[in-house]
Amino acid sequence: MLPVIALVGRPNVGKSTLFNRFTRSRDALVADQPGLTRDRKYGIGRLGDRPYLVVDTGGISGDREGVEALMDRQVRLAIEEADHILYLVDAREGLTGGDERIAAELRRTGKPVTLVVNKSESLDRELAAAEFHALGLGEPVPISAAHGRGVKPLVNQVLDTLPPADESPLEEEKGVQIAVVGRPNVGKSTLINRLLGEERLVAYDQPGTTRDSVRVPFEHQGCRYTLIDTAGVRRRARVSEAIEKFSVIKALQAMEQANVVLLVLDAREGVTEQDATLAGHVLESGRALVVVVNKWDGLDPDRKARIKSELERRLPFLSFAEVKFISALHGTGVGHLMEAADQAWRAATTDLKTAELTRVLQQAVQEHQPPLVRGRRIKLRYAHQGGRNPPLIVIHGNQTGSVPAVYRRYLVNRFRQAFDLWGTPVRIEFRTGENPYEGRRNKLTPRQQRKRRRLMKHVKRR
Repeated sequence: MLPVIALVGRPNVGKSTLFNRFTRSRDALVADQPGLTRDRKYGIGRLGDRPYLVVDTGGISGDREGVEALMDRQVRLAIEEADHILYLVDAREGLTGGDERIAAELRRTGKPVTLVVNKSESLDRELAAAEFHALGLGEPVPISAAHGRGVKPLVNQVLDTLPPADESPLEEEKGVQIAVVGRPNVGKSTLINRLLGEERLVAYDQPGTTRDSVRVPFEHQGCRYTLIDTAGVRRRARVSEAIEKFSVIKALQAMEQANVVLLVLDAREGVTEQDATLAGHVLESGRALVVVVNKWDGLDPDRKARIKSELERRLPFLSFAEVKFISALHGTGVGHLMEAADQAWRAATTDLKTAELTRVLQQAVQEHQPPLVRGRRIKLRYAHQGGRNPPLIVIHGNQTGSVPAVYRRYLVNRFRQAFDLWGTPVRIEFRTGENPYEGRRNKLTPRQQRKRRRLMKHVKRR
């Protein structure tokens, strides 16, 4: 196992900035606003002499109520699993009562702790660290996470105190990447916690609890996955704060990078316009898809019937996706989600043979001919696979640029049924073959051109 280094401290002391510096990434959302990070965020440390796991945590505020209390629990879980703790304080603000309370808690853990004085770039190193000796956590280490000053020596100093890893470095993400997306407060974090069987993410009955995309490795029936919790996506007109705008961007990026998307809807609110817009984004991305209707428990039969009718009426373009009705809070129906995700992923990555594709194409054309264009029939000759995830089928023929959208949908449905491509979009690309006689005159050899001129003169004399 890789050694684990946890970053803890008050809100807005620079933990996420240091996390990005350690992992040489921009995975953690960073802004000059306290309380931005709420869940534990893991990454492979790439700065230093050897690999390690680094854990970013939310700021410890000391509040015992609401979402802050849940954030504090996440921090304490990170401390429990850490081999070494980096306790960050703010050199600009100086020593605070909150710093002293956190230091007292860390001393009681018995874990190795390094006191890190961040944001010291414009201060004298000794002066920046002087007042923090009072915390009784050893020699403070001044750094600047934003500028990288003193960060690499800090990493190597910590790694020297830790035993070497027992195994070769692990990949940060393995298996199928599953992004859980939806509007705010539809139960995405609760669903992931239910799949994991632990309170891995902060789940609270308040819109906007999740602000960053959080990746969680997960194993189910011997198969590896990575679950990606994302911030709730709202309509652009209702997104005002810069932080929420970045959260939405990261959610959409996570969807683009995923293999499968779980689109979570709220059964209590029905299928909204925002749901339809987000579903359109999923379709455009080409990701394999499972539609998850959460909070299904407790609804009366009439309400359930109305929800199913709304799905057909407002999301007809997702008819290829399997729909699962669940209760993430109570676990009803959650056990079948991974089977649906696996099926969607298999469909998205299946290999389609040219001979079989062409056979299905010819059968479809025989049963329902393409329309006439200016008195001439569109001819579709053969098909082959042009890509996967989503499946791309390339069809060759004549006048293919005139194939109407309704006939394209007809072909998509025929291929989907023939190859069991449920759970994934299917794309078709038409290509028109070149005229074999076009430009042939220019390709004649000089001898052939002289022979052709003599023949033309002979024809004219006669």
